[in-house]
Amino acid sequence: MTETSASSRTTRTTPWFAHPGARAWSCAPAPDDVRAFHASLPGYAPTPLTELPSLAAELGVGRVFVKDESARLGLPAFKVLGTSWAVHRLLADRPAGERVRFVTATDGNHGRAVAREARRLGHDAHVFVSQGVHPGAAAAIEGEGARVTRVDGDYDRAVREAAATARDTAHAVLVQDTAWPGYEEVPALIVQGYATLFAEVDEQLAAAGAGAAGLVAVPVGVGSLAQAAITHYRGRPAPGTGPALLAVEPTAAAPALAGLTRGEPVTVPTRATAMAGLNCGTVSSLAWPYLRDGLDAATAVSDEAAATALRDLTALGVPSGPCGAAALAGARAALTGPDRRAALGVTPTTTVVLLSTEGREANPHG
Repeated sequence: MTETSASSRTTRTTPWFAHPGARAWSCAPAPDDVRAFHASLPGYAPTPLTELPSLAAELGVGRVFVKDESARLGLPAFKVLGTSWAVHRLLADRPAGERVRFVTATDGNHGRAVAREARRLGHDAHVFVSQGVHPGAAAAIEGEGARVTRVDGDYDRAVREAAATARDTAHAVLVQDTAWPGYEEVPALIVQGYATLFAEVDEQLAAAGAGAAGLVAVPVGVGSLAQAAITHYRGRPAPGTGPALLAVEPTAAAPALAGLTRGEPVTVPTRATAMAGLNCGTVSSLAWPYLRDGLDAATAVSDEAAATALRDLTALGVPSGPCGAAALAGARAALTGPDRRAALGVTPTTTVVLLSTEGREANPHG
């Protein structure tokens, strides 16, 4: 009887999709003025890019870096990059002195970022919170001065309720980080705002003498951050020169993987997951074409795998939350078999970047 190794068992049991032609695809780049806007905000500084040699040895690659978004502009997640840019642009088109009510739905981090920006700029916020969001995360949104409505349903239902409320409320603006037909302008602004994160990564890798990333692992909820990654790396002048891009979802909520496998966007039923910020059943309509054409691979990871990754990152000094730890769990699933490594073009000298999108304060699970 032949013994099966743990790594080969992981390879067989972890869902997987690969698109060999992704690096040849190209798109328009992000606008140039986003980084300068963020640099003008009080308290702006690039978040750390932490090198972890022990993970490089484990994964059999040259170098591994974790982009640590546990403290971004005073909040424990990257989302404020998108909301601050979107709110800035939206207010530029409103009458001076008008008090606006920003309305949104959230799995946690996005809603708090909207509430923070509304408070900072002297406006109001109404945030719809879906089931499964930790009470501490909802309380943090209320702590920003927002009105919070708890929804008896999943994220998609919360989005519908937020959109209906924004339509029926005077001086209200919906600031949602997912798109659907007829609602794409604001989600596009949010995606643009995330460009700063990737510009920082490029500069930090260069400063570390690591060269360009060869693989970037991105946690995926509705897909807007992944769309921003694809825009950044596929918007370069020479198609084929960017890294492999890996999307990582929870097994409890993996609409991107399901859609990529079927070749069309789908809505999937979701279950409770510690990766609450990724617990979305539908991919943004704006993000879908980018994911379809620009992702090299997608996988889905269990809560157990994310919890293991979280403990390992914490032990290595990176204060990640479950959603952020999904990037490491996904990289482990992607690099445990030769076929998957070959599909991603990963070699023993590859530089890997893991996006740890939140800190533990953002999502107190685990």
